[in-house]
Amino acid sequence: MSSVLHPAGPGRDPMAAGQYRPISSHLAITPPVSVVIPAMNEAENLPYVFKTLPDWIHEVVLVDGNSTDGTVEVARELWPGVKVVGQLGKGKGDALITGFEACSGDIIVMVDADGSADGNEIVSYVCALVSGADFAKGSRFANGGGTDDMTFIRKLGNRALCAVVNRKFGARYTDLCYGYNAFWRHCLDKIDLDCTGFEVETLMNIRVVKAGLKVQEIPSHEYLRIHGASNLRAVRDGLRVLRVILAERSNRRALRRQARQARMLDSVRGELS
Repeated sequence: MSSVLHPAGPGRDPMAAGQYRPISSHLAITPPVSVVIPAMNEAENLPYVFKTLPDWIHEVVLVDGNSTDGTVEVARELWPGVKVVGQLGKGKGDALITGFEACSGDIIVMVDADGSADGNEIVSYVCALVSGADFAKGSRFANGGGTDDMTFIRKLGNRALCAVVNRKFGARYTDLCYGYNAFWRHCLDKIDLDCTGFEVETLMNIRVVKAGLKVQEIPSHEYLRIHGASNLRAVRDGLRVLRVILAERSNRRALRRQARQARMLDSVRGELS
């Protein structure tokens, strides 16, 4: 897998040396980029989502959660080459896992279908990855980021949960529950996602740290949902996030115990031999 950030100098064709994709006036990359968009009844919002996606993207994977408002038809009209995958299960986590499996790109970007994310920011995520990061994590609270769509209670909860993760897992996040992220495809083998709801984002953030992957935060601005109502419920989903944190902490302790026991067993075997 190539992760070369290549300058396209004066008089130079960035495509000449291979499958380079120009992403700005002075940068070109070789890795194909897949964008995963989980959607359920988001037909009114998709025009705002697709119009900001850069044209150098390799593919768009729309995971349809059994929409009844023409979401799939609108997506195909807006992006004729879109890859549509039907979701068999339920929940955002299940939709993302389904989408990841359908991706063919080396880089995968997660984008919400409600119009709250600006696709023009994808270039920042991709640049971080081709410059050496394994996981580019969007942050609304990093310098340069922002949000128009969080109540005081949600901000307080996010900050508290973020502090717990930082302390328990040695992370240095400024934002925890945000779904605008990008990563190299090989990361999926190391984080082994296995949850179905909104807490999938927290699970990813924890497991990339536990796996020792290099994380770079990307300042991102979250806009208001344009049409419709969010399925997010602050208390319910906050408790699910907390359960994930506690479960991952317990798993970490169990792994440490197993490692200590293995070392002790090896020591005993060495003394007996």
